[in-house]
Amino acid sequence: MTTISLITGASRGLGRNTALHIARRGGDVVVTYHSQADAAHALVAEIQALGRRAVALPLDVGQVAGFPVFVERLRAALRTIWARDTLDHLVNNAGHGDYALVADTTEAQFDGLVDVHFKGVFFLTQALLPLLADGGRIVNLSSGLTRVSFPGYAAYAAVKGAVEVLTVYLAKELGARGITVNTVAPGAIETDFGGGAVRDNPDINRLFAGMTALGRAGVPDDIGPMIASLLSPDNRWVNAQRVEVSGGQAI
Repeated sequence: MTTISLITGASRGLGRNTALHIARRGGDVVVTYHSQADAAHALVAEIQALGRRAVALPLDVGQVAGFPVFVERLRAALRTIWARDTLDHLVNNAGHGDYALVADTTEAQFDGLVDVHFKGVFFLTQALLPLLADGGRIVNLSSGLTRVSFPGYAAYAAVKGAVEVLTVYLAKELGARGITVNTVAPGAIETDFGGGAVRDNPDINRLFAGMTALGRAGVPDDIGPMIASLLSPDNRWVNAQRVEVSGGQAI
């Protein structure tokens, strides 16, 4: 049976790349977007051109109050497009970068990071558990910055660290249903994330390239295929793990 993967924040960057690689491996995809509806629908068209089925649904991961409406939209899409009541994979990818030194971090910055990267992940996963098929997969996105420190990233890294702990607890609690839960922690990647600093600032790009054993910053095609692979039956025994995908950053 064809798998159905839900990827949050899939209109751009790593979410978009992951969705395409899942489709290339023969899976169908539900993509969510916050503000970039045109990009999300363009992605759906790309996936359909690959011969797979897809749908784009709006979702603000930072607004828990909106989750019940999203779940009902998702339930309707599953029945209409796939004649199913469940999906197979959840990839909690949506996020944003907001960086400042500890001394300069505002409460609004802190709350925004917690709401999107931790509270949203926690309660969206909770809301989707009834729709996730037994034997399914959950992948949570973290960061290489939970293993090494870099000035200005304290709040961002802290909420990603919380997601890594949540991953382990989810794996334990969902094990009876055969659901695996893992964390993928990318290193520095050339996307528009965080204002596109790694992609667009040559000095920052060289800095991270110099910290990486393979001698360059990462690109989306270093991450998307890995997540798609982790969702496959080949990795069914990988569970409760933090998998860093960084080319050997800061080793």
